[in-house]
Amino acid sequence: MRITVVALALTTFGAVAPAQAQETIKIGLIQPLTGSVAYNGVSDVNGSKIAVAERNAKGGVLGKKVELVIEDGECQPSKTVNAAEKLIQKDQVPIISGAFCSSATIAAMSVAEKYKVPLLSGVSSKSDLTERGNEWFFRTAETDGLLARAFAKILVEQLQLKRIAYIGVNDDWGRGGVEEFSKQIEAMGGETVTKQYFDHGKTDFYTMLTRIRAEKPDGIFVAAETQDGSILVKQMKELGLESKIFGVGSWATADFVGLAGDAAEGIHAAVPYAYTIERPENKRFVEAYKQAYNEMPGKYSAAGYNALNIIMDAIERAGEADPDKIRQALPATNYQGPNGSFQFNSKRQGYGFDAVLVRLEGGEPTIVANASVTADE
Repeated sequence: MRITVVALALTTFGAVAPAQAQETIKIGLIQPLTGSVAYNGVSDVNGSKIAVAERNAKGGVLGKKVELVIEDGECQPSKTVNAAEKLIQKDQVPIISGAFCSSATIAAMSVAEKYKVPLLSGVSSKSDLTERGNEWFFRTAETDGLLARAFAKILVEQLQLKRIAYIGVNDDWGRGGVEEFSKQIEAMGGETVTKQYFDHGKTDFYTMLTRIRAEKPDGIFVAAETQDGSILVKQMKELGLESKIFGVGSWATADFVGLAGDAAEGIHAAVPYAYTIERPENKRFVEAYKQAYNEMPGKYSAAGYNALNIIMDAIERAGEADPDKIRQALPATNYQGPNGSFQFNSKRQGYGFDAVLVRLEGGEPTIVANASVTADE
Protein backbone atom coordinates (compact mmCIF):
# COMPACT_ATOMS: atom_id res chain seq x y z
CA MET A 1 0.00 0.00 0.00
CA ARG A 2 1.37 3.41 -0.94
CA ILE A 3 0.77 5.97 1.76
CA THR A 4 2.12 9.51 1.65
CA VAL A 5 4.25 10.16 4.71
CA VAL A 6 2.34 12.22 7.27
CA ALA A 7 4.31 14.41 9.66
CA LEU A 8 2.38 14.08 12.93
CA ALA A 9 2.27 17.16 15.10
CA LEU A 10 4.27 16.69 18.29
CA THR A 11 2.46 17.42 21.55
CA THR A 12 3.79 18.08 25.02
CA PHE A 13 2.66 15.56 27.58
CA GLY A 14 1.81 16.62 31.09
CA ALA A 15 0.23 19.95 31.99
CA VAL A 16 -1.11 21.85 29.02
CA ALA A 17 -1.98 25.53 29.06
CA PRO A 18 -5.44 26.64 27.86
CA ALA A 19 -5.72 26.66 24.07
CA GLN A 20 -5.96 30.45 23.82
CA ALA A 21 -2.73 30.90 25.82
CA GLN A 22 -0.61 28.62 23.65
CA GLU A 23 1.97 29.90 21.20
CA THR A 24 0.19 28.06 18.40
CA ILE A 25 -3.47 27.46 17.72
CA LYS A 26 -4.06 23.73 17.72
CA ILE A 27 -6.68 22.05 15.54
CA GLY A 28 -7.46 18.37 16.01
CA LEU A 29 -7.75 16.06 13.01
CA ILE A 30 -8.98 12.45 13.12
CA GLN A 31 -8.67 10.37 9.96
CA PRO A 32 -8.01 6.70 9.09
CA LEU A 33 -4.25 6.53 8.55
CA THR A 34 -4.06 2.73 8.70
CA GLY A 35 -6.38 0.01 7.45
CA SER A 36 -8.29 -0.38 4.19
CA VAL A 37 -9.41 3.27 4.09
CA ALA A 38 -5.94 4.72 4.73
CA TYR A 39 -5.53 5.95 1.15
CA ASN A 40 -8.50 8.22 1.65
CA GLY A 41 -7.72 9.36 5.18
CA VAL A 42 -4.19 10.32 4.20
CA SER A 43 -5.59 12.31 1.26
CA ASP A 44 -7.77 14.28 3.69
CA VAL A 45 -4.75 14.94 5.90
CA ASN A 46 -2.71 16.07 2.90
CA GLY A 47 -5.40 18.53 1.85
CA SER A 48 -5.69 19.76 5.44
CA LYS A 49 -1.95 20.35 5.59
CA ILE A 50 -2.05 22.39 2.37
CA ALA A 51 -4.71 24.67 3.90
CA VAL A 52 -2.71 25.14 7.10
CA ALA A 53 0.55 25.78 5.23
CA GLU A 54 -1.13 28.43 3.08
CA ARG A 55 -2.65 30.15 6.12
CA ASN A 56 0.58 30.04 8.12
CA ALA A 57 2.46 31.57 5.17
CA LYS A 58 0.05 34.51 5.42
CA GLY A 59 0.61 35.02 9.14
CA GLY A 60 -1.56 32.28 10.61
CA VAL A 61 -4.77 32.87 12.55
CA LEU A 62 -5.10 35.68 15.08
CA GLY A 63 -1.39 36.31 14.62
CA LYS A 64 -0.45 32.76 15.64
CA LYS A 65 0.71 29.75 13.63
CA VAL A 66 -1.78 26.91 13.26
CA GLU A 67 -0.69 23.45 14.40
CA LEU A 68 -2.47 20.28 13.27
CA VAL A 69 -2.64 17.54 15.89
CA ILE A 70 -3.38 14.38 13.92
CA GLU A 71 -4.79 11.10 15.25
CA ASP A 72 -5.53 7.79 13.53
CA GLY A 73 -9.14 6.73 14.08
CA GLU A 74 -8.92 3.81 11.60
CA CYS A 75 -12.62 4.41 10.77
CA GLN A 76 -13.39 2.46 13.95
CA PRO A 77 -15.88 4.02 16.41
CA SER A 78 -14.02 2.91 19.56
CA LYS A 79 -10.62 4.10 18.31
CA THR A 80 -12.15 7.35 17.09
CA VAL A 81 -13.64 7.98 20.54
CA ASN A 82 -10.21 7.42 22.10
CA ALA A 83 -8.64 9.80 19.58
CA ALA A 84 -11.23 12.50 20.28
CA GLU A 85 -10.84 12.11 24.05
CA LYS A 86 -7.05 12.45 23.70
CA LEU A 87 -7.28 15.51 21.47
CA ILE A 88 -9.70 17.29 23.80
CA GLN A 89 -8.32 16.33 27.20
CA LYS A 90 -4.57 16.08 26.60
CA ASP A 91 -3.98 18.34 23.61
CA GLN A 92 -6.82 20.72 24.52
CA VAL A 93 -7.78 21.43 20.94
CA PRO A 94 -10.73 23.85 20.62
CA ILE A 95 -12.15 22.10 17.53
CA ILE A 96 -11.77 18.80 15.66
CA SER A 97 -12.01 17.94 11.96
CA GLY A 98 -13.05 14.35 11.23
CA ALA A 99 -13.65 11.44 11.42
CA PHE A 100 -14.27 10.09 7.86
CA CYS A 101 -16.51 6.97 8.16
CA SER A 102 -20.02 7.92 9.24
CA SER A 103 -20.07 5.31 12.01
CA ALA A 104 -16.83 6.73 13.44
CA THR A 105 -18.10 10.30 13.11
CA ILE A 106 -21.31 9.37 14.96
CA ALA A 107 -19.17 8.08 17.82
CA ALA A 108 -17.06 11.26 17.82
CA MET A 109 -20.21 13.41 17.83
CA SER A 110 -21.09 12.18 21.31
CA VAL A 111 -17.61 13.09 22.57
CA ALA A 112 -17.85 16.55 21.04
CA GLU A 113 -21.22 17.10 22.70
CA LYS A 114 -19.99 15.77 26.05
CA TYR A 115 -17.03 18.16 26.20
CA LYS A 116 -18.70 21.00 24.26
CA VAL A 117 -16.03 21.10 21.53
CA PRO A 118 -17.07 21.62 17.88
CA LEU A 119 -16.64 18.73 15.45
CA LEU A 120 -16.69 19.40 11.70
CA SER A 121 -16.87 16.57 9.17
CA GLY A 122 -15.83 17.21 5.60
CA VAL A 123 -16.44 13.60 4.52
CA SER A 124 -19.16 11.68 6.42
CA SER A 125 -22.25 11.64 4.18
CA LYS A 126 -24.87 9.53 5.98
CA SER A 127 -27.97 11.63 5.50
CA ASP A 128 -29.22 11.74 9.09
CA LEU A 129 -26.05 13.01 10.80
CA THR A 130 -27.31 16.58 10.82
CA GLU A 131 -30.80 15.46 11.87
CA ARG A 132 -29.66 14.41 15.34
CA GLY A 133 -29.85 17.83 16.98
CA ASN A 134 -26.19 17.91 18.05
CA GLU A 135 -25.37 21.64 18.16
CA TRP A 136 -21.63 20.90 18.32
CA PHE A 137 -21.60 19.01 14.99
CA PHE A 138 -21.15 20.68 11.58
CA ARG A 139 -20.80 19.05 8.16
CA THR A 140 -19.34 20.32 4.88
CA ALA A 141 -19.91 17.05 2.99
CA GLU A 142 -22.75 16.28 0.62
CA THR A 143 -25.32 13.73 1.80
CA ASP A 144 -26.09 10.36 0.22
CA GLY A 145 -29.64 11.56 -0.36
CA LEU A 146 -28.51 14.67 -2.24
CA LEU A 147 -26.35 12.66 -4.62
CA ALA A 148 -29.12 10.14 -5.24
CA ARG A 149 -31.73 12.80 -5.97
CA ALA A 150 -29.34 14.82 -8.13
CA PHE A 151 -28.02 12.06 -10.37
CA ALA A 152 -30.28 8.98 -10.28
CA LYS A 153 -32.47 10.34 -13.12
CA ILE A 154 -29.43 11.01 -15.31
CA LEU A 155 -28.07 7.54 -14.66
CA VAL A 156 -31.38 5.85 -15.48
CA GLU A 157 -32.19 7.92 -18.57
CA GLN A 158 -28.72 8.23 -20.09
CA LEU A 159 -27.37 4.79 -19.21
CA GLN A 160 -30.72 3.05 -19.78
CA LEU A 161 -30.50 1.13 -16.52
CA LYS A 162 -33.45 -1.14 -15.79
CA ARG A 163 -32.13 -3.90 -13.51
CA ILE A 164 -29.65 -2.86 -10.82
CA ALA A 165 -27.46 -4.84 -8.43
CA TYR A 166 -26.22 -2.94 -5.38
CA ILE A 167 -22.94 -3.54 -3.56
CA GLY A 168 -21.94 -1.58 -0.47
CA VAL A 169 -19.42 -1.69 2.33
CA ASN A 170 -21.15 -2.92 5.46
CA ASP A 171 -21.18 0.29 7.49
CA ASP A 172 -23.49 3.28 7.95
CA TRP A 173 -22.18 5.03 4.83
CA GLY A 174 -22.31 1.98 2.54
CA ARG A 175 -25.77 0.91 3.64
CA GLY A 176 -26.99 4.50 3.46
CA GLY A 177 -25.71 4.96 -0.09
CA VAL A 178 -27.33 1.73 -1.27
CA GLU A 179 -30.66 2.63 0.33
CA GLU A 180 -30.74 6.19 -1.01
CA PHE A 181 -29.85 5.26 -4.60
CA SER A 182 -32.08 2.18 -4.74
CA LYS A 183 -35.03 4.25 -3.45
CA GLN A 184 -34.57 6.94 -6.09
CA ILE A 185 -33.95 4.51 -8.96
CA GLU A 186 -36.93 2.33 -8.02
CA ALA A 187 -39.11 5.47 -8.02
CA MET A 188 -38.11 5.93 -11.68
CA GLY A 189 -39.08 2.39 -12.62
CA GLY A 190 -35.76 0.63 -12.04
CA GLU A 191 -35.70 -2.85 -10.54
CA THR A 192 -33.43 -3.93 -7.69
CA VAL A 193 -32.18 -7.45 -8.36
CA THR A 194 -29.99 -7.81 -5.27
CA LYS A 195 -28.26 -5.93 -2.45
CA GLN A 196 -24.93 -7.26 -1.26
CA TYR A 197 -22.65 -5.98 1.52
CA PHE A 198 -19.00 -6.61 2.38
CA ASP A 199 -16.65 -5.75 5.24
CA HIS A 200 -13.82 -3.23 4.98
CA GLY A 201 -10.60 -4.89 3.84
CA LYS A 202 -12.24 -7.76 1.91
CA THR A 203 -10.06 -9.12 -0.89
CA ASP A 204 -12.15 -11.93 -2.40
CA PHE A 205 -15.38 -10.81 -4.10
CA TYR A 206 -15.62 -13.70 -6.57
CA THR A 207 -18.50 -15.58 -4.91
CA MET A 208 -20.56 -12.40 -4.53
CA LEU A 209 -19.85 -11.30 -8.09
CA THR A 210 -20.67 -14.74 -9.53
CA ARG A 211 -24.11 -14.52 -7.92
CA ILE A 212 -24.58 -11.03 -9.31
CA ARG A 213 -23.48 -12.08 -12.79
CA ALA A 214 -26.20 -14.76 -12.78
CA GLU A 215 -28.82 -12.03 -12.26
CA LYS A 216 -27.73 -10.29 -15.51
CA PRO A 217 -28.12 -6.71 -14.20
CA ASP A 218 -27.87 -3.72 -16.56
CA GLY A 219 -25.95 -1.78 -13.93
CA ILE A 220 -24.05 -2.34 -10.72
CA PHE A 221 -24.07 0.38 -8.08
CA VAL A 222 -21.07 0.31 -5.73
CA ALA A 223 -20.43 2.22 -2.51
CA ALA A 224 -16.76 1.57 -1.77
CA GLU A 225 -13.53 3.38 -1.05
CA THR A 226 -10.16 3.18 -2.80
CA GLN A 227 -8.65 -0.15 -1.75
CA ASP A 228 -11.88 -2.16 -1.57
CA GLY A 229 -13.29 -0.58 -4.73
CA SER A 230 -10.21 -1.15 -6.84
CA ILE A 231 -10.06 -4.85 -5.93
CA LEU A 232 -13.78 -5.19 -6.58
CA VAL A 233 -13.77 -3.69 -10.10
CA LYS A 234 -10.69 -5.65 -11.13
CA GLN A 235 -12.43 -8.88 -10.12
CA MET A 236 -15.53 -7.77 -12.03
CA LYS A 237 -13.39 -7.49 -15.15
CA GLU A 238 -11.76 -10.86 -14.53
CA LEU A 239 -15.20 -12.49 -14.33
CA GLY A 240 -16.32 -10.82 -17.54
CA LEU A 241 -19.09 -8.75 -15.96
CA GLU A 242 -20.30 -6.35 -18.65
CA SER A 243 -22.81 -4.40 -16.55
CA LYS A 244 -22.30 -0.65 -16.35
CA ILE A 245 -20.68 0.38 -13.07
CA PHE A 246 -21.63 3.51 -11.18
CA GLY A 247 -21.54 4.56 -7.56
CA VAL A 248 -20.24 6.73 -4.76
CA GLY A 249 -16.88 6.75 -3.01
CA SER A 250 -13.35 7.45 -4.16
CA TRP A 251 -13.78 6.54 -7.85
CA ALA A 252 -12.52 9.88 -9.18
CA THR A 253 -9.22 9.84 -7.28
CA ALA A 254 -5.73 9.25 -8.66
CA ASP A 255 -5.16 6.46 -6.11
CA PHE A 256 -8.22 4.54 -7.29
CA VAL A 257 -7.36 4.90 -10.99
CA GLY A 258 -3.78 3.85 -10.29
CA LEU A 259 -4.84 0.73 -8.39
CA ALA A 260 -7.75 -0.27 -10.65
CA GLY A 261 -5.94 0.33 -13.96
CA ASP A 262 -7.99 -0.55 -17.04
CA ALA A 263 -10.87 -1.75 -14.86
CA ALA A 264 -11.61 1.89 -13.98
CA GLU A 265 -12.44 2.81 -17.57
CA GLY A 266 -16.04 3.93 -18.12
CA ILE A 267 -17.10 3.99 -14.47
CA HIS A 268 -19.56 6.73 -13.54
CA ALA A 269 -19.23 8.29 -10.09
CA ALA A 270 -21.24 10.84 -8.13
CA VAL A 271 -18.72 12.89 -6.15
CA PRO A 272 -18.48 16.33 -4.51
CA TYR A 273 -15.16 17.13 -6.18
CA ALA A 274 -13.03 16.36 -9.22
CA TYR A 275 -9.76 18.02 -10.10
CA THR A 276 -11.20 18.84 -13.54
CA ILE A 277 -13.69 21.38 -12.08
CA GLU A 278 -13.24 24.72 -13.83
CA ARG A 279 -12.88 27.26 -11.03
CA PRO A 280 -9.96 29.62 -10.30
CA GLU A 281 -9.97 28.41 -6.68
CA ASN A 282 -9.61 24.84 -7.91
CA LYS A 283 -6.80 25.70 -10.30
CA ARG A 284 -4.79 27.19 -7.42
CA PHE A 285 -5.55 24.22 -5.18
CA VAL A 286 -4.59 21.66 -7.85
CA GLU A 287 -1.29 23.45 -8.50
CA ALA A 288 -0.45 23.61 -4.78
CA TYR A 289 -1.37 19.96 -4.24
CA LYS A 290 0.62 18.74 -7.23
CA GLN A 291 3.66 20.69 -6.07
CA ALA A 292 3.42 19.25 -2.55
CA TYR A 293 2.54 15.62 -3.33
CA ASN A 294 3.30 15.08 -7.03
CA GLU A 295 -0.22 13.84 -7.78
CA MET A 296 -3.67 15.18 -8.53
CA PRO A 297 -5.98 15.87 -5.57
CA GLY A 298 -9.15 13.86 -5.09
CA LYS A 299 -12.44 14.37 -3.27
CA TYR A 300 -10.91 13.70 0.14
CA SER A 301 -7.98 16.03 -0.47
CA ALA A 302 -10.48 18.78 -1.22
CA ALA A 303 -12.63 17.80 1.77
CA GLY A 304 -9.71 18.26 4.17
CA TYR A 305 -8.63 21.49 2.49
CA ASN A 306 -12.13 22.96 2.69
CA ALA A 307 -12.76 21.83 6.26
CA LEU A 308 -9.56 23.36 7.60
CA ASN A 309 -10.10 26.65 5.78
CA ILE A 310 -13.63 26.89 7.16
CA ILE A 311 -12.38 26.09 10.67
CA MET A 312 -9.58 28.66 10.51
CA ASP A 313 -11.95 31.32 9.19
CA ALA A 314 -14.29 30.60 12.11
CA ILE A 315 -11.48 30.91 14.68
CA GLU A 316 -10.52 34.24 13.15
CA ARG A 317 -14.11 35.48 13.45
CA ALA A 318 -14.37 34.12 17.00
CA GLY A 319 -11.44 36.29 18.07
CA GLU A 320 -9.91 33.51 20.17
CA ALA A 321 -9.49 29.74 20.13
CA ASP A 322 -12.42 29.15 22.46
CA PRO A 323 -14.67 26.16 21.61
CA ASP A 324 -18.00 27.87 22.27
CA LYS A 325 -17.03 31.06 20.45
CA ILE A 326 -15.87 28.98 17.46
CA ARG A 327 -19.20 27.12 17.49
CA GLN A 328 -21.03 30.44 17.43
CA ALA A 329 -18.81 31.73 14.61
CA LEU A 330 -19.20 28.73 12.29
CA PRO A 331 -22.78 29.50 11.12
CA ALA A 332 -21.52 32.76 9.58
CA THR A 333 -19.32 30.79 7.15
CA ASN A 334 -19.20 32.13 3.61
CA TYR A 335 -16.19 30.38 2.11
CA GLN A 336 -15.20 30.01 -1.55
CA GLY A 337 -13.49 26.67 -2.16
CA PRO A 338 -12.26 24.58 -5.10
CA ASN A 339 -15.75 23.13 -5.63
CA GLY A 340 -17.88 26.18 -4.88
CA SER A 341 -19.20 28.22 -1.98
CA PHE A 342 -19.93 26.92 1.51
CA GLN A 343 -22.48 28.13 4.02
CA PHE A 344 -24.40 26.36 6.82
CA ASN A 345 -28.15 25.95 7.19
CA SER A 346 -29.98 25.88 10.53
CA LYS A 347 -29.07 22.21 11.02
CA ARG A 348 -25.36 22.99 10.51
CA GLN A 349 -25.33 21.19 7.14
CA GLY A 350 -23.09 22.79 4.55
CA TYR A 351 -24.64 23.89 1.27
CA GLY A 352 -23.98 25.97 -1.84
CA PHE A 353 -21.10 23.91 -3.24
CA ASP A 354 -21.31 21.66 -6.29
CA ALA A 355 -21.47 17.89 -6.63
CA VAL A 356 -20.52 16.35 -9.97
CA LEU A 357 -21.21 13.21 -11.94
CA VAL A 358 -18.04 12.06 -13.68
CA ARG A 359 -17.11 9.35 -16.15
CA LEU A 360 -13.59 7.94 -16.00
CA GLU A 361 -12.04 8.18 -19.45
CA GLY A 362 -8.37 7.38 -19.92
CA GLY A 363 -7.88 7.78 -16.17
CA GLU A 364 -9.35 11.30 -16.22
CA PRO A 365 -12.64 12.25 -14.46
CA THR A 366 -14.72 13.83 -17.23
CA ILE A 367 -17.61 15.84 -15.79
CA VAL A 368 -20.97 14.66 -17.17
CA ALA A 369 -23.31 16.75 -15.01
CA ASN A 370 -23.27 18.89 -11.90
CA ALA A 371 -25.75 19.87 -9.20
CA SER A 372 -25.64 22.35 -6.34
CA VAL A 373 -26.01 21.13 -2.75
CA THR A 374 -29.07 23.04 -1.58
CA ALA A 375 -29.90 24.64 1.79
CA ASP A 376 -32.71 22.23 2.64
CA GLU A 377 -30.25 19.33 2.86
